[in-house]
Amino acid sequence: MPKTLIVTPTYNEKENLPRFIAAVRGAAPEADILVVDDNSPDGTGDIADEIAKKDPKVRVLHRPGKQGLGTAYIQAFTKGLGEGYDQFFEMDADLSHDVRYLPDFFRALENGADVVIGSRNIPGGGVEGWGPGRHFISKGGSIYSRTILGLPIKDLTSGYKAFTRRALETIDLASIHSNGYSFQIEMTFRAAKRGMKVTEVPIIFVDRTAGKSKMSRKIFLEAVGVVWALRFEKR
Repeated sequence: MPKTLIVTPTYNEKENLPRFIAAVRGAAPEADILVVDDNSPDGTGDIADEIAKKDPKVRVLHRPGKQGLGTAYIQAFTKGLGEGYDQFFEMDADLSHDVRYLPDFFRALENGADVVIGSRNIPGGGVEGWGPGRHFISKGGSIYSRTILGLPIKDLTSGYKAFTRRALETIDLASIHSNGYSFQIEMTFRAAKRGMKVTEVPIIFVDRTAGKSKMSRKIFLEAVGVVWALRFEKR
């Protein structure tokens, strides 16, 4: 199996993290897990440290404060590239990203995909537990983004993703400027722009049952602006 790193950024996920790690370890026992904690006030970082002490496949990267999703992934991916990993996964610790889909991701990578997206917007995919507002933001954001950017990808805002080493090196992580909701859009856009093979696999996204969503109006508005910046860059 290629050397695999599964990255999960955390901020106040103490109720979810132990179950998340146990589920991932069961589904992908050969993969390493890197928890990137932004000094969670609820003690998530301490819980992650306790788990890491007992499991050599789990490590923790502590950051001094809440710095955002994008920088967490970029820092973790950069670290992983330096350590020789071949495959990199993005997963939320809130249990919305079901580990039962991991074999589909691995299969897509084996079949030549450079980027694999867990898609809620293709046949077999969907969402459970969202109200009309979240549905509008997510589905509308994907439609808006792919229309402006001219991409055929159905779910540009999904945060359940996998990248090959080649994809991350080709994207050039130093060129990524987005940090919130738009980070997912920009990563996929840059991969597709550089000729990477992007594959979508269907997932059912289940809304979190514990903790609070990190989505905000500010994050959404950032995404709107970033899409246009990428469009002009494409021209």
